[in-house]
Amino acid sequence: MGNISGRIFLEKVFLTGIFLAITNMSMKTNTLYKDENPNRDPVSGPVAQKVEILATKKSGEKIALSTKIVNILELTGFTWGIPITKLCAGEDPREQIRQLGKVMVIPIFAFILFLLMWDWAAGKAHTSLGDIPGPAAVWSEARGLLDNHYKEREKEAEFYQRQKERNAKALAADPNVKITMRSYTGKPTFLDQITTSLWTVFTGFILAAMIAVPLGVLCGLSSTVNTALNPLIQIFKPISPLAWLPIVTLVISATYEVTANSWFEKAFLISAITVMLCSLWPALINTAVGVASIDKDLMNVSRVLQLGWFRTISKIVIPSALPLIFTGLRLSLGVGWMVLIASEMLAQNPGLGKFIWDEFQNGSSHSQGRILVAVFTIGIIGFMLDRIIMTLQKFFSFGKTL
Repeated sequence: MGNISGRIFLEKVFLTGIFLAITNMSMKTNTLYKDENPNRDPVSGPVAQKVEILATKKSGEKIALSTKIVNILELTGFTWGIPITKLCAGEDPREQIRQLGKVMVIPIFAFILFLLMWDWAAGKAHTSLGDIPGPAAVWSEARGLLDNHYKEREKEAEFYQRQKERNAKALAADPNVKITMRSYTGKPTFLDQITTSLWTVFTGFILAAMIAVPLGVLCGLSSTVNTALNPLIQIFKPISPLAWLPIVTLVISATYEVTANSWFEKAFLISAITVMLCSLWPALINTAVGVASIDKDLMNVSRVLQLGWFRTISKIVIPSALPLIFTGLRLSLGVGWMVLIASEMLAQNPGLGKFIWDEFQNGSSHSQGRILVAVFTIGIIGFMLDRIIMTLQKFFSFGKTL
């Protein structure tokens, strides 16, 4: 009996030892695996690694897209969108919210404050045509002008449709009949007048740039040319557009006749040339300063390399002076846009200037509101034109601005 009990005891001890040995080996194996792969589960390690790689790849793509959008926003000048883009990419949310409040919330608050002050002051100012319109009245007039544009376009479409049907009937009755198509002669709408003003200012601006930039380059490269032209520049630069307008009108009336095949109306040419004469000088002066301030070492390099005149201008002079050239073009376009309104009023070119003058002469209850609509339109378009030139400046001068 004692032997049997001793045997059973030994078997239990032996089995217990084997169990402890197996358990110890398993624990060592798990410890070794965790040491080599501290962030990996022994069972799901490969799957977790793939998930981590995919997450890293998506995060990299998201950051790359965010960087591209930020670069575009910086190029176009719409920097208020940069915090929103970075916030969507998950980049330091607290800092981006602070920047968003700085670039968006504060300007929006200031604009709302301006509208409240305008609305308060509008009710206290009285004129012969009634009270000065507030923001709500101006907005209503803007919507009315837009509705008038669509109604006028419908009338134009109906006019051409009736003419087409009438000509079809005439051809059916007599195939040899001579068909004539008459142009629609309805009154230009507010949007049509905006288009006319833009076409006029860009025509004058392009003419001014074509004259100002080459002359500025010559003045910057040659002190003799600069000395010869500087007195004329200083004399003509401060002349008002109202002084140029009668002279331009007399010259155009004497030299240009409007026929059925004419490309331009006299009023358009008068306004465009007046814009050109007034916006010429900022671009010319800034181009001359930019060229004159080029590093002399660069010019010496062109001489050492024996570059021709054209290659020196195109490869060294223009790229080096580009920031100041674009600064002059921005100033010229802003001056041209301001000058345009006065020239259109007097030349009767059917643009925004004529619209304001006609509403002033009309004297109806809607006139003040429509004039204010035109004023805000002029300001918004001027801002957009400046953004366009600034974007071109950053694009062509590799982000260098002045």
